[in-house]
Amino acid sequence: QRLHSCPDLVSFMVELKTVLEIALKNAQDPHIPWPPEYYSCLVRDIEILGWNKVTYVDTGLTTIKLKAEDSCGRQHLMTLKLNSKYPTEPPVCLVDFPVHFAVSWTPQSSLLDIYNQFLAALESLKEFWDAMDEIDGKTWVLQPENPTRSATTRRIAIGNNVSVNIEVDPQHPSMLPECYFLGADHVVNPLRTKLNNNMHLWDPEVSLLQNLKDLLDVDFPSRAALEKSDFAKDCGICYAYRLNGATPDQVCDEPRCGQPFHQACLYEWLQGLPSSRQSFNVIFGECPYCNK
Repeated sequence: QRLHSCPDLVSFMVELKTVLEIALKNAQDPHIPWPPEYYSCLVRDIEILGWNKVTYVDTGLTTIKLKAEDSCGRQHLMTLKLNSKYPTEPPVCLVDFPVHFAVSWTPQSSLLDIYNQFLAALESLKEFWDAMDEIDGKTWVLQPENPTRSATTRRIAIGNNVSVNIEVDPQHPSMLPECYFLGADHVVNPLRTKLNNNMHLWDPEVSLLQNLKDLLDVDFPSRAALEKSDFAKDCGICYAYRLNGATPDQVCDEPRCGQPFHQACLYEWLQGLPSSRQSFNVIFGECPYCNK
């Protein structure tokens, strides 16, 4: 607006100079060079660590990705984001862990120190990843579909429209996890009873999956014998399996029906029914399929 109101060329140039000076003063210059010592120290540390452990370095040498293999052959990545005060200040370390990765650092530390701490952390999580890998490999996991190494939950199919959601403590993976059953009451209630009655049989020396089989007295459907579509039934309202990342987790309690629904779909459906009623956060009404 100031430039448009200038009466002549000289005034325009003066105003333009003022506007540019203010803009440059307020803008942070991203091209300030980092000290040469930063680059020489970083390159030296990478050479000591070994370039074979580096999978990525950006052009500015500020982001580095390192790879490692744990004792079971699992591949892991660690992303390091450095600032110009390295090695006085430590890099920011990003890892796919279910627990916080705290780096011990002094101004005399190097990338090799971080890498060794990374390897030690991998081994401390070995038992957790062993348990989760066995579940992923031998059962039908409904959620998450592509679990990351940091994921501590698994929703495991038990049968048609019935599953169990487990939350495993990554620091104590051999202990009984939190279990939440999803399905119709007439199917879920006996499973809850078995779990409660058999808790004392949990054996920390046996794998997590085998313990779940023993306590629940079930054989989880095998990936080799059945397809996921045998358990992943579409919602009876929206006719889709996945809705905004959610899968059907509500099931009609009528034994002859057992139709699954998304919680959001069912809630919206029941809200529109004159016969439905709500108590606190729970809404009651008829099944859209069997009217029970």
